[in-house]
Amino acid sequence: MDHLPVWLALTGRSVLIVGGRSAATAKLRLAHDAGATVTVVAPTLSDEGTRLAGVTHMAREFAAGDVAGRLLVFGATGIDAVDRAVSAAARAAGVPVNIVDRPELSDFLMPAIVDRGPVVVGIATGGTVPALAAHVRGLIEAALPQGLDRLASFAASFRSAVKATVAAGPVRLRFWNRVLNGPVAEAALAGNDVRARELMLQALNRAEGGREGEGSVTLVGAGPGNADLLTLRAVRAIRAADVLVYDRLIGPEVLDYARRDAERVFVGKQTARHALPQEEINALLAARARAGQRVVRLKGGDPFVFGRGGEEVEYLQRAGVAVEVVPGVTAALGCAAAAGIPLTHREVAMSVTFVTGHASEGAVEPDWADLARANHTLVVYMGVANAGRIAAELIRHGLAATTPVAVIENGTLPGQRVVGGTLVGLEELVERHQIASPALLVIGEVARGAAVAAADVRQAAAG
Repeated sequence: MDHLPVWLALTGRSVLIVGGRSAATAKLRLAHDAGATVTVVAPTLSDEGTRLAGVTHMAREFAAGDVAGRLLVFGATGIDAVDRAVSAAARAAGVPVNIVDRPELSDFLMPAIVDRGPVVVGIATGGTVPALAAHVRGLIEAALPQGLDRLASFAASFRSAVKATVAAGPVRLRFWNRVLNGPVAEAALAGNDVRARELMLQALNRAEGGREGEGSVTLVGAGPGNADLLTLRAVRAIRAADVLVYDRLIGPEVLDYARRDAERVFVGKQTARHALPQEEINALLAARARAGQRVVRLKGGDPFVFGRGGEEVEYLQRAGVAVEVVPGVTAALGCAAAAGIPLTHREVAMSVTFVTGHASEGAVEPDWADLARANHTLVVYMGVANAGRIAAELIRHGLAATTPVAVIENGTLPGQRVVGGTLVGLEELVERHQIASPALLVIGEVARGAAVAAADVRQAAAG
């Protein structure tokens, strides 16, 4: 670390800015917003600068004596001789100086700033690559929830009450972690101040009664696999979790968002081991929540689209466990987009249906006649093992044997494969390419592009 990040209190303190161009105006705006008493030395002052109250403009050239009594000095003329003179005068007077885009003339550097009211984040690259700092600022801006300023003000309003109710040290830290990563924070971020205060008072009452450790379960849709498709709300839930319960569809990049001390419980299939029965998963979630843990149940795609999320919610509600659902990008949407296949398309597909190709024993058969429609897209989850039967039933109920199909394996992930063909050859297509789960079947005219691409590849190979 080449520089020490610090936050200076500028209210009522004197700051000098030398220069009137846009870079000087940017520094003027920052110093003014921080409450400084600002003096600008420049022949002219920008329109924005003239509108800021309390700014003193000295319409002349810089003189070395201008630095006297200042807390900070900024030089932003862009004229080498003048900027060097500002730097030399400030350093001689022992006043920290920053010359815009001239780290060799500066005692301190200005970071790229993310300003969310009371919450301020600064990003610096040591003056070497300012564009990189701006890029990182964009990433942080995208990651931080809207309404963070409201949350900060809300938390500050309860600081005294928490201090009077919750013991200092680790206990108070755990309390704040739960508040800032739970329903209280969600309500405050959404601007629902009444609900946030109601939940906060409940949390304080539980803490006062020694029941602060009550847990909860959050069902989080982790999307089709690529961690970039997680929602911001999903990331916040994962980071807040004490324990994560996940299956094989959850990639390591998703788990990387969890805290280092968070426990990870695998409940999916792996070599020589069957998946944990759903009843045991339900009981596990409830038991961990009753033990005071914040449990995140990570589910591929969306929890309520072939994810058995409804069953888990019903069980937890009957068990009296607080449960929340965070929706995710379901596999059909994410994988089709990654493969460049529109699920609906004007005059080609006016509707789309999601079905599962792996029904439980004794389940009602799909309405094949309804699924075998023209101008329609059919997306089959978990259909690889039954691809031949699915194709045969659709053809038997009237869908053309030449209907285009696409098979998307490991959609959205680096190892994604998309193979295309026709409905009559679907089983052979799966076998020839040795398709393995997770994979989706897309059946309908929208898949024609994948079928044509596959045909071109075969012709090139034959040639």
